[in-house]
Amino acid sequence: MASEEGIRRLAAALREAERVTVVTGAGVSAASGIPTFRGPGGMWRSYRPEELATPEAFARDPNLVWEWYAWRRDLVARARPNRAHEVLAAWSRRFPRFTLVTQNVDGLHERAGTENVVRFHGSLWELACASRCAGAPPAWRHDGPFDELPPRCPACGDLARPGVVWFGEMIPPEALARARAALDCDVCIAVGTSAVVYPAAALVAEAAERGAWTAEINPEATPASAAVDLALACPAEQALAQVEGLLLGG
Repeated sequence: MASEEGIRRLAAALREAERVTVVTGAGVSAASGIPTFRGPGGMWRSYRPEELATPEAFARDPNLVWEWYAWRRDLVARARPNRAHEVLAAWSRRFPRFTLVTQNVDGLHERAGTENVVRFHGSLWELACASRCAGAPPAWRHDGPFDELPPRCPACGDLARPGVVWFGEMIPPEALARARAALDCDVCIAVGTSAVVYPAAALVAEAAERGAWTAEINPEATPASAAVDLALACPAEQALAQVEGLLLGG
C-alpha cells in the first residue's frame, strides 16, 4: 500500500489542478487479469511478446502471430475494467482539461467510460490490411471471433494484420501530437508503466520541463522514479482508489 503522506500529496496536487494528463501502461490492467509484457505471466507458450509483436514476426509466421492476438482478444473480452480504470474515467469527466495517453491496446479505458483517450499503440479490436491496399480503410473495427486465422482484408483478400503499433514502428503522428499538446498541464501522472518504451517514457519528463507537477504510480521502481516529484510504490488500482477517496472527502 502506498504511504498515506504520498496519497495526500497527490490528492492535494489534483485539488489545485485544472489540466491533468495521465500516461498509462500495462500495470493499469493487471488487476483485470491482463498479463503485463515484462512482469510475471508475460509469456505466451515459449515466446516473449517482443518476439511476436514485430513486422518481421508477422512476415515470418502470420499464423503464429495471429494465434497470439486471438488469444489476447479472448482474454480481454472476458476481462472487466478495474478500479484504476474507473477512477481515471471519473477524472476524465471531472477535470476541465483531462487527457489520458495509453500504451495499452486492450480498450479497457474506453469500456470504463474514459473520455479523451489517446492510444499510442492502437487497439486489439482493430485490423488493417497488411499490404495497405487502396480499397481498405487505414483500420477497421472487428469485435467478434474470426471465421479464419489469419483474417483477410475484405477489400483485396490479402492478409489482415492487428491494428496495433509493433516494435520498430512509428507512433501515429496524430496520437503523438495530441499527447505532446497535453503536456502543457498542471499535473502529469504515469500509472502502471515501466518507463522504458519510448517515446511514451519521455512524456512525463517533458511535462515536468514545461512546469507540471509529476507523479508515478507503479509497484516497482522504474527509470523515471527518481525524476518525478512523487513516486508511489503501489498497484494502480489501490493508489488511485485511495486518492479518489480523499478527493471525494471520504
